[in-house]
Amino acid sequence: MEGREEDVKLGANKFIERQPIGTSAQTDKDYKESPPAPLFEPGELQSWSFWRAGIAEFVATFLFLYITVLTVMGVNRAPTKCASVGIQGIAWAFGGMIFALVYCTAGVSGGHINPAVTFGLFLARKLSLTRAIFYIVMQCLGAICGAGVVKGFQPSRYEVLGGGANVVNHGYTKGDGLGAEIVGTFVLVYTVFSATDAKRNARDSHVPILAPLPIGFAVFLVHLATIPITGTGINPARSLGAAIIYNRDHAWDDHWIFWVGPFVGAALAALYHQIVIRAIPFKTRA
Repeated sequence: MEGREEDVKLGANKFIERQPIGTSAQTDKDYKESPPAPLFEPGELQSWSFWRAGIAEFVATFLFLYITVLTVMGVNRAPTKCASVGIQGIAWAFGGMIFALVYCTAGVSGGHINPAVTFGLFLARKLSLTRAIFYIVMQCLGAICGAGVVKGFQPSRYEVLGGGANVVNHGYTKGDGLGAEIVGTFVLVYTVFSATDAKRNARDSHVPILAPLPIGFAVFLVHLATIPITGTGINPARSLGAAIIYNRDHAWDDHWIFWVGPFVGAALAALYHQIVIRAIPFKTRA
């Protein structure tokens, strides 16, 4: 019996208890709450990294519009949905491009590629107002150029096939479209907050996660759900670029929905994540 007790003690010392996971694994050493970004940071304008980040947002949004609008037009051109990639293919194009582009630009600009994402992160004080405005301007310019290149390749077909512009489809009201844009953008921005949460990464460091993957997958799922309603905006730059280049009255009639909806959805996601999930306003300050 004594020999067995010694074996047990030896085993207990040799094979220590596994590191706790989840909340119990959180310590002050592996995570500290990052300070909120200043509202205005004039020094950013003198930094090359600031301008480089804006250029990255421009190029990423340009490529995003180029690939996705071409995909939409390819589906619209086909005599039947079965003769093309269909709605599923459109959803994969949008989600796949976001996955690829966020992966490529996250280390440079954060990989926003969407004014709604930028707005949500600004409300959470993740970036300054100066940078947020710069990003949104560059995203819109990139979207306009991306849609413009598509039209340059096939101007006549672009006009006939709708140019990938977002509209509220027949059978749905403006309220339906607005609600779809709010909820869809909430899903996207909430996923962005969760996938890039520094506290979660520190706490669950034993669980490998590639942030662009859930973000791209969220875009894919939202497109599957809302393409029949609005064609899926959830990105004001994407909607603006297609509307400007297509430039038809019906593309502008409901255009406000594709700004108000995403911005409201992004604001709700930021509030939910910061107040409910992270409970930042209720934390005691050291």
